[in-house]
Amino acid sequence: LVFVASWGVMMTAMMLPSALPMISLYAATQRGAAAPGPRGVPVVVFVFVYLAVWAAFGAPVYVAHSFLMGLTPAAFAYGIAVVLLVAGAFQLSPLKQACLRVCRSPLGFMLGHWRAGLRGSLILGWSHAVYCLGCCWALMVVLVAAGAMGLAWVLLIAAVVAAEKLLPRGEWIARVTGGALLLLGAAVALRPALVTAL
Repeated sequence: LVFVASWGVMMTAMMLPSALPMISLYAATQRGAAAPGPRGVPVVVFVFVYLAVWAAFGAPVYVAHSFLMGLTPAAFAYGIAVVLLVAGAFQLSPLKQACLRVCRSPLGFMLGHWRAGLRGSLILGWSHAVYCLGCCWALMVVLVAAGAMGLAWVLLIAAVVAAEKLLPRGEWIARVTGGALLLLGAAVALRPALVTAL
């Protein structure tokens, strides 16, 4: 529970900046809506569901992290290499690109997934979180496995996530990151001692 709570706080700090365009667009649609109840509640529900999904992802991350920490030093190094290689391959995959396209187009997401009312806020928050999780899960696993949630890794991966989602040519940033992870994973597989530098 402590891990998941701290993970939720970290995900809030890391993921909210890149989710702000979507949240702002949803808030703008709500300003003109004649919804019952206090203003702003649908936006709060949307954001809460989005962050709750990311916090819940901390549970499987904790299990994977505990498994890695229980390995012998040699097996741990190869485990890190596998994580880096899998994450790098995912960054280059069609699934990554499909999820990233949705995350990079808040208006397209809203047009394709719009639902009215509080139930609609729940569904929209869930849908956006699932696409965002589909886009970024591998980077978050790298964060925990390779960086043990060190501040330098947190800042680096938060910057990569924001760049992928917000900057022009974000798809290419994802591909370059994937290539770098593949090279790093191969280097660790060939020289396991590099794990200590991570």
